[in-house]
Amino acid sequence: MNFLKTGSLFLLITVVMIGGGCSYQHASGSAAEVTTASVAETDSETAEALRLIEKMPESPLGYRSLAVIYMKRWRETGDATFIAKSQSAIDRGLGVAPDDQTLRKLNASLHLSAHRFAEALDLGRQLEKELPGDQFVFGVLTDANAELGNYAAAVEYAQKMVDLKPNSVSYARVASVRSLHGDHAGAVEAYKLAAKTADPADYEAQAWCLSQLGSELWKNGKYAEANAAFDEALQIFSGYHLALSGKGRVLASLGDLEQAAKMLIEAQKRVPNADTIVMLGDVYEKLGDTEKAAQQAALVEVVEQKLGQAGDQGRLALFWADRDTKLKEALEIATREYAARKDIYTADVYAWCLFKNNRINDAAKIIEQAMRLKTGDARILYHAGMIAKARGNKPEAKRLLALALKTNPVFDLRQAEIAKQTLETL
Repeated sequence: MNFLKTGSLFLLITVVMIGGGCSYQHASGSAAEVTTASVAETDSETAEALRLIEKMPESPLGYRSLAVIYMKRWRETGDATFIAKSQSAIDRGLGVAPDDQTLRKLNASLHLSAHRFAEALDLGRQLEKELPGDQFVFGVLTDANAELGNYAAAVEYAQKMVDLKPNSVSYARVASVRSLHGDHAGAVEAYKLAAKTADPADYEAQAWCLSQLGSELWKNGKYAEANAAFDEALQIFSGYHLALSGKGRVLASLGDLEQAAKMLIEAQKRVPNADTIVMLGDVYEKLGDTEKAAQQAALVEVVEQKLGQAGDQGRLALFWADRDTKLKEALEIATREYAARKDIYTADVYAWCLFKNNRINDAAKIIEQAMRLKTGDARILYHAGMIAKARGNKPEAKRLLALALKTNPVFDLRQAEIAKQTLETL
């Protein structure tokens, strides 16, 4: 099945969620392997895995089970301590069975979840030599290459993966890359297929796909449809933090700030995700509660600094740049992130931080990298428009700002207002 069609890019990309999300890829292989879909969400399962390790300390089985349990719980809770616990279980397992392919697959997936993309790529390449026709390995290589900005390589492995087995995992990646290349209608179609073909017993997987569908719809200004997708996700998986946060964002875009705050408060209680924290702070600011807004601003720095120890701090750099504070520190973070990975979103944050530090020409060069796939993301378009204005190119600035607001009129409670005000001056 050829998904790589000219004019309609059916590709695959990572669905690793930054900032407290999940790596939506399940380990696959022999019947003896443990998958996330088969792991119950109870402490008794953890205890059982620990008993298995105690009974058979030289076998990889207990370590596999324990690692998968922790990975699934991290996806559902956003608690980064589960990443460390899963890594410990994998390391212990590899200590007694260094050639165990299931543990090595899990290790590669965990590296993606922890944003250690270069290491994940190395692990994936090693596994490919041993397992040249393995879909899971193709997924690792697709994800890692995409996150590093190696889009041609991501396409190569994406095609191999989807040719081998179109399924919910494949459809989710198809949707992500359709969106990345500006194919909104195709992305919506594929996310719906991903949700329909997800394991009916895996509520989190279904809710994840529907939440991604909601986010895609919101990104393109289709607020009512996005709200329905998030509601469906919450019906399947009550209290799912990604759906709560997404619904809160939609309600804020619609101007229902009180209800938006309620949703975001609940999402933040479950997972103190930086995006949720920032959003709730912006909502409080709009409601005139400056004290709570300030508390949120302080909280996002604490959370991002903590998460940055295991991942990246690009969201913190964007947060500071948007608020014209700690601009030097923001640029230092963005520079470091861009040196490590060249994907379009990292390039976008780097360009914005350069712009905010008055390095306009440098910002102009980097924003071109962020726009190279013609994604049509409102935030990127807004940043490009502001940079064009600073360079004196008013026609281009006007075009880009208008396009950003047409794509998503309320892409950000703060920045969308600035975009409107700036456009009026042009």
